[in-house]
Amino acid sequence: MVTSFNVPRLVIAAPSSGSGKTTVATGLMAAFSERGLAVSPHKAGPDYIDPGYHALATGRPGRNLDAFMCGPELVAPLFAHGAAGCDLAVIEGVMGLYDGAAGRGELASTAQVAKLLRAPVVLVVDASSQSRSVAALVHGFASFDPQVRLGGVILNKVGSDRHEVMLREALEEAGMPVLGVLRRAPQVAAPSRHLGLVPVAERRRDALDSVTALAEQVRQGCDLDALMALARTAPPLSCEAWAADEALMPLHGNPAPQGGWHQPNPAPPAFEARGLGLSPSGGAAPVIAVAGGAAFTFSYAEHAELLTAAGAEVVTFDPLRDEGLPDHTTGLVIGGGFPEVYAPELSANEPLRKAVAAFAAAGGPVAAECAGLLYLARSLDGKPMCGVLDADARMSERLTLGYREAVAVSDSVLAPAGTRLRGHEFHRTVIEPGAGSAPAWGFTHPERRVEGFVEKGVHASYLHTHWAAEPSAALRFAEAAAAHR
Repeated sequence: MVTSFNVPRLVIAAPSSGSGKTTVATGLMAAFSERGLAVSPHKAGPDYIDPGYHALATGRPGRNLDAFMCGPELVAPLFAHGAAGCDLAVIEGVMGLYDGAAGRGELASTAQVAKLLRAPVVLVVDASSQSRSVAALVHGFASFDPQVRLGGVILNKVGSDRHEVMLREALEEAGMPVLGVLRRAPQVAAPSRHLGLVPVAERRRDALDSVTALAEQVRQGCDLDALMALARTAPPLSCEAWAADEALMPLHGNPAPQGGWHQPNPAPPAFEARGLGLSPSGGAAPVIAVAGGAAFTFSYAEHAELLTAAGAEVVTFDPLRDEGLPDHTTGLVIGGGFPEVYAPELSANEPLRKAVAAFAAAGGPVAAECAGLLYLARSLDGKPMCGVLDADARMSERLTLGYREAVAVSDSVLAPAGTRLRGHEFHRTVIEPGAGSAPAWGFTHPERRVEGFVEKGVHASYLHTHWAAEPSAALRFAEAAAAHR
């Protein structure tokens, strides 16, 4: 049922990456939370790391809003699901305000998300190397798309009182409110690594100190009352909030989704479907073990919610510490993260590696994405891994990053052959060979190639997917886990 949903909300955007969006968005979330408000944190795009800092700042799960992977039609429902009952929602943008999926216009841009949510935008500007020119920059962003409502500016990396005066005078001439001024403060910056910020799980105590410092910086430099007033100008949304149980309801007894962006179609001739004949079947509530801890930090909150709604008991385990799978495990999910950073420690945990290998050899359903793919390999940077896959992985100097359109090549525990969906790749590793005799996916855009492995109950791939767009994947996996004894 479509209802009118209203929560004050702000989109925190920037002219380009590196301007300070995460600093400002996380600081605002923490500062408003300290006021006693229930703040709903969101991130435009596929990024897993920033939402970890958002969750630390708010005490609520950081949720992604990705118009490419989930489709524009799911952005508002997923937002309403996450923001239900909250006093304020803060949505951190991705890249520059108008940057989206390559060659797809505004698709998956911060601007598109802002328009879908009917939310005012606050532009974070790195002012470190400009003065009056800031007005021309902001004017261009404010006028580029009349449907994007730019409600004010937060100036970041301001050097001095005199610098601040010049910037304010220029923006006053342009008629753009200045909602905050932040000075250069390297002491609150989070450390970065080859794929961006170091995740919260790897530095929780230091990360908490950073978030506390960000809240103080934002509280001193920003007009929180004016920002809240701007957030309250967002009009009601007419949408039905996404719910995991309702997403699964039409799929029971019919694992192939009907309608939507991602309905199964016959595989293109270049990608011959070589199925394994797996079929969903009912059974007792399965125990699905989900890898966590410092080495496996990438996940979307909706995945666990969908598995739970499908009747599974979701249990987290840490491959760095736990020497066995959780009791009665009948399904295994190993998502993304940084196993390359912890390869020696993961390798040293031989009892767990053997347990994972035995589980896979017995036909247990395993869904592995990116980091999970590396963990299932024979080796990673020369260190023994689980040996489930006849492949070896290593670090690379080349960053692989981008959205992908894919079709399932082989029947698997996640999807029947021919299922089409959208995902993204984000890694600086390679695995050789890149695909098994039964590949997981055939990429149709931006390049044509096969990738990943389907072996017995294992589905392993570099491709990150969002199951809210493909709830049949969660149901199919839960049913496979229930069938495995």
